[in-house]
Amino acid sequence: MSNKIRAKITGLGRYVPPRVVTNDEIAKMVDTNNEWIVERSGIHQRHWVEKGTPTSELAVKAIEQLLEQRGISATEIELIIVSTVTPDMMFPSTACIIQNRIGATNAWGFDISAACSSFLYSLTTGAQFIETGKHKKVLVVGADVMTTIINPEDRATIVLFGDGAGAVLLEPTGEGEEGLGILDFRHEIDGSGGEHLYMAAGGSLHPASHETVANKMHFAHQNGQQVFKFAVRKMGELSAAMLDRHQLTGDDLSCFIAHQANLRIIDATANKIGLAPEKVIKNIHKYGNTTAATIPLAIGDAIEEGKLKKGDLVLFAAVGAGFTSGSVLARWAY
Repeated sequence: MSNKIRAKITGLGRYVPPRVVTNDEIAKMVDTNNEWIVERSGIHQRHWVEKGTPTSELAVKAIEQLLEQRGISATEIELIIVSTVTPDMMFPSTACIIQNRIGATNAWGFDISAACSSFLYSLTTGAQFIETGKHKKVLVVGADVMTTIINPEDRATIVLFGDGAGAVLLEPTGEGEEGLGILDFRHEIDGSGGEHLYMAAGGSLHPASHETVANKMHFAHQNGQQVFKFAVRKMGELSAAMLDRHQLTGDDLSCFIAHQANLRIIDATANKIGLAPEKVIKNIHKYGNTTAATIPLAIGDAIEEGKLKKGDLVLFAAVGAGFTSGSVLARWAY
């Protein structure tokens, strides 16, 4: 291993709203049932915010938990990167709102929009500032209130999504930690897939108007079959490529944490890289797809279940609207 400085995750905070929405409740809203949802997605329930709750509120609660766990003040944070497709507003950025709310008076920041891949994109971006020595403490947040952009009459999306937030702290590795931290990343985009998962209105192409509201253009639209096919292929490809690049196999991994979009996608990827079932972290049954929050929420479950410990080799993978995709290889540091 190289002796270069690497970025390591040193703390984690998570938050989901208290309201739990079961599949049976969803079945009262659209033509579906619990068995159909579980069979197609693996989801049993999801957490939804109360109306009027912004993304920043969930993010702040996760960050507060992180700061308490790490035992540091918000004034020590130098950079805030927020992963979200449901910002509080078009501008200012949600990073600005969070910075003010938590009192991170010495931090700058920005948002990253890469849908379900955005937490990994943000993790990789934050790591660069640590590796160059420019920053010592970088806050990476994944937070989305997907219920604000989901059509309650659309069976294709309402069964899938939940609300949640997670935050991690990145810091540099120290003496004796040369093999720990974020080891490598591989990210891609395929813009031709944008037509299969998108929200048409609200930007400069279709500014908000009576027409865009009437035509339900402010809701997420998904071609589920095309998204599923791409996700199964691409998540498996990137995961296998990452292992090949480091002369590793699934046996070398202690833990695999994928974006929690669909249980069948996660299982297909795990099978492709030869992973034992006990190494695959799954919590989609509890939270549904929380977009940018799924991976930090799953990290917390992996730690609580004793499946992610200091020194463990972990592979992260995600695919999202865009299409975006990515994988990150890390040696866990705490």
